Amino acid sequence: QVQLVESGGGLVQAGGSLRLSCAASGRTFSSYAMDWFRQAPGKEREFVASISWSGGRTYYADSVKGRFTISRDNAKNTVYLQMNSLKPEDTAVYYCAVDRMRFASATPQPGSWGQGTQVTVSS
Repeated sequence: QVQLVESGGGLVQAGGSLRLSCAASGRTFSSYAMDWFRQAPGKEREFVASISWSGGRTYYADSVKGRFTISRDNAKNTVYLQMNSLKPEDTAVYYCAVDRMRFASATPQPGSWGQGTQVTVSS
């Protein structure tokens, strides 16, 4: 089973940037799409972005489109989330997940989850 470890979260002012990383163990990382989700206090976990196994296709939630970029390095078993122009409403715990499918879609099917990393955006 793949194990996922997120890092890169922290406290940043509105308008700032952060890059999250998700390191995966296991030989199957490069075979599946990878997803980022987030969960704000008192809210349900929501989809943020997804990337296909090869990196050739990506999907984003409307709320982050144009500000966030998902990418992956299969040689390093790592997926990234570059977050620019951060807003206070981006404050949440961010989770990466291995998708059950190879290709990214607007309706991801996450399987294994990481433990999450906190992102706090101050106004």
